[in-house]
Parts: sequence; C-alpha cells; structure tokens
Amino acid sequence: MTIYLLILHGLCAVALLGAITHQAASVWAPARKPGAAFLTRFRAVKAASYVNAIVVLFVVTFTLGAIVYPAYRIGARIYMEDLRMSGPVGAFEVKEHLMTFALALLPAYWFYWRLPHAPEQETNRKALVLLLALFIWAAFLIGHVLNNIKGL
Repeated sequence: MTIYLLILHGLCAVALLGAITHQAASVWAPARKPGAAFLTRFRAVKAASYVNAIVVLFVVTFTLGAIVYPAYRIGARIYMEDLRMSGPVGAFEVKEHLMTFALALLPAYWFYWRLPHAPEQETNRKALVLLLALFIWAAFLIGHVLNNIKGL
C-alpha cells in the first residue's frame, strides 16, 4: 500500500509543480501579447486561476507525504545512515523544513490571491509565488533524488 501512496504522492507533486511553475512564469515574466511560441503561451495563463488548484494540490501532496513519511524514516533513511550517506539524509531534513515553511505560507498565499487584484498587493503575490515555487521545486528534486537512491 505504501508504494501506491508514494506513486500517488509523486503524481500529485508533478501536478503541483506544473501549476506553480505556470503561475510563477505568468507572474514574473508575463506575456505582453499572445503568440505562437511555446514559452509565450506558457506565460500567457491567468495566474489567479491556479490558486485553488495549487492550494488543494499542496495539501493533498503534503498529506500523502506525511502518510508515507514513517515508512521512509524507518526504511530508506536507516539504509542511507548505515551507508554513512549524510548528504542525502541532510537533504531530506532540508526538504522537511522547506515544506513546513511552504505550508505556513499557504494561508498568506491564498489570502493575497483571493483578493481583487489591487496593484499595491502585486509585490506580495509575486514574492509568495516565488517562495512557494522555489520551495516546491527544491522539495521535488530532493525527493526524486532520494527515491532514486533508496525507494520504499
């Protein structure tokens, strides 16, 4: 059962990664006019339309990760500690902290994006999207590498 939950956790993480990346690109490098190029279309999305999906995907992904966490802590982490792989073990500790910070930022993220788009809040929205995107990308990459080292 744990393997299925880990796969579902990974699939939700990929969907979350796509949504936050689309939103970050559209906020930080908005398309000035619609175009035919892939990157222009990638940035030409309505950033506000991703907010609820990102919040739901984050909570689901975080919850699935929390369910799978004990199996990792007992299995994969002990394996890596026995091999004295302190780098990957430390990287997972960083991932835990980043996701905790991201979870703490989620209410502020939702609050600033649900408000009508007042120009004075643009900086807050941009900062929150950037922080969430960086935290989610880092967590995804760390989790992917650790799963490749020793999966459950």
